[in-house]
Amino acid sequence: MIHPTALVDPSASLAEDVEVGPFCVIGPDVTVGPGSVIGPHVVIKGPTVLGARTRIFQFASVGENCQDKKYAGEPTRLVLGDDNVIREGVTLHRGTVQDRGETTIGSRNLFMAYVHVGHDCVIGDDCILANQVTLAGHVHLGHFAILGGLSAVHQFCHFGEHAMAGGGSIITKDTPAFIMINGNPAQAHGLNAVGLKRRGFDRETIKALTDSYKLIYRQGLTVDQALATMRQRYDLDAVERFAASIECSTRGIIR
Repeated sequence: MIHPTALVDPSASLAEDVEVGPFCVIGPDVTVGPGSVIGPHVVIKGPTVLGARTRIFQFASVGENCQDKKYAGEPTRLVLGDDNVIREGVTLHRGTVQDRGETTIGSRNLFMAYVHVGHDCVIGDDCILANQVTLAGHVHLGHFAILGGLSAVHQFCHFGEHAMAGGGSIITKDTPAFIMINGNPAQAHGLNAVGLKRRGFDRETIKALTDSYKLIYRQGLTVDQALATMRQRYDLDAVERFAASIECSTRGIIR
């Protein structure tokens, strides 16, 4: 299951059925879960934990030292959940002690070719990052986030659950949950209604979120006024999550 040209450190922990392709380098303090397949010419540096059924394609670099100039070799970590797909040339960096000390990635995410995930990022489950998406350090992505190709996210930005960014978006502020954005600089372009329908949100919830979006973006209200109004109108979990994604913003929301 391990190609004879691969270099695997004796202290690395690989499940019995892990496949490792030609010319891979797997360093110490690396754990790879069962059912995983590591393609040729992949480099994995620890401390890194890869969950079950991880699929890594050729020339990816996983768990490398981060590019933050403050990083001084501390033993920070990269931790991934299960069923992640990491395509060609992807770079996933470990954390820094100045933040969480860990870059954390959930399960069932797709990282298309040449995606970069910087230090201390937190990525939820079921996200799609298209080709050449770049996340600076300290970025947080909610569950089911979708970033179109060549999008870039500024450090410390939060990108909400079920939100979607069109290709080439330059994202320098926080993106509320459930909305669509696009452009340079990115601007809001409505609710991600099609995505919500595909994920099983019912008509009542989508209508309430659409109305809540209009309160924030179309009615000329202050953010506080809009939040108070939507909470008075709707006692729905999704509306509360939308409101909370706005309230937690530290960089201001995309308008």
